[in-house]
Amino acid sequence: MKVFFDTNVVLAAFATRGLCADLFAHVLVEHELLVGDTVIRELRSKLRLKLKLSRIAIDEIEALLRDQTVVTLPARHLSLGIPDPDDEWIVAEAVAGEADMLVTGDAALLKFGQRAPLPIVSPRGLWESLRGASPAR
Repeated sequence: MKVFFDTNVVLAAFATRGLCADLFAHVLVEHELLVGDTVIRELRSKLRLKLKLSRIAIDEIEALLRDQTVVTLPARHLSLGIPDPDDEWIVAEAVAGEADMLVTGDAALLKFGQRAPLPIVSPRGLWESLRGASPAR
């Protein structure tokens, strides 16, 4: 499965141990992680401003992400009517990368998800989807 992570999910994966970190690790091993140029750009800024990480640490995180499938910014967004222009680009990148699912903690995107061209789920929604897809051991 191709899984596209929004900036807030990737940030949470590096900020604390928990669901997002576990999902990040699981997707790296079991699925195909997609990230967009928009996500990487936003993430660099948030890692510096919110987490106060060093430039070296930020560069290492970016290198890890760039080892995955990176979706370049499409020529135009999809004109879906999402209020935040950056969210329009994130959805456009997920669609351009042929993601099976976009994972976000953004309430506006989750609300919009019912009208989106691909499933948009919360990290918990992805976790539940993955649990349902494989038998419990």
